[in-house]
Amino acid sequence: MLTDIHPKLPMRDKKATRNFYSNKLGFQEFGSADFDGYLMMQKDGIQIHFFEFKTLDPKENYGQVYIRTDAIDNYYQTLLDNKTSIHPNGQLQLKPWGQKEFSVLDPDNNLLTFGQSI
Repeated sequence: MLTDIHPKLPMRDKKATRNFYSNKLGFQEFGSADFDGYLMMQKDGIQIHFFEFKTLDPKENYGQVYIRTDAIDNYYQTLLDNKTSIHPNGQLQLKPWGQKEFSVLDPDNNLLTFGQSI
């Protein structure tokens, strides 16, 4: 039986990743150990893990995660209030497949899409 999933995404700079996910997206660091080259962030019931990839070219990074939520309007407004950049093609909108979605890019060009079934 599968119970959870914790995607792993590349990061070039642990401090920059930690700051973005904490200050812009409202995540908290998970775990008590500060692992060299590895970071775990969580918010509510999800975790995203990051591995160090110092030579990553963000223009060639296609990391993507789809995160489901049950309060998309509130979360979207929170990000706007935090002055979080929304992806130019990812403004909050109702999609033809019955999802309300928006997207952001993290400092390493990992695409995070947030969605709620409507």
